[in-house]
Amino acid sequence: MSSTNSKADYAGDIDVREAWAMLEADPKAELIDVRTVAEWSFVGMPDVLSLGRDVRTIEWQTFPSNGPDPEFVAKLGAALRQSGATADTPLLFLCRSGARSRGAAIAMTRAGYTKAFNVAAGFEGDVDGEGHRGKLNGWKAAGLPWRQS
Repeated sequence: MSSTNSKADYAGDIDVREAWAMLEADPKAELIDVRTVAEWSFVGMPDVLSLGRDVRTIEWQTFPSNGPDPEFVAKLGAALRQSGATADTPLLFLCRSGARSRGAAIAMTRAGYTKAFNVAAGFEGDVDGEGHRGKLNGWKAAGLPWRQS
């Protein structure tokens, strides 16, 4: 877990392979992609259809301010309740590289969800020596299932 956040802030950082294993083991676990519509459309999406579910998509930041959506917790909370999720349902938050998803995990922990995890390397991971993402770490680099529209 990151040294800048305490255990009370959220359930912790997990690797993409740990996230996949948690999704395989727990049919109630939710993968929540908090990137933008543009990222989902042009960069790609994790694909969990083989596990009998889909990725929940909800933007953490809003355009044009790029600040957190003030309605994020209410929107996601309502969607989770509607799907039968409870306060102890594992929530696995994913973004490009793990920064926005950490903020989302913290926000949902503050809202009472006890198992809000940050998927630390995100979908694309860190920038490599050539300035590209998707090769060093993250969902794509790990070879986990994903798709593009």
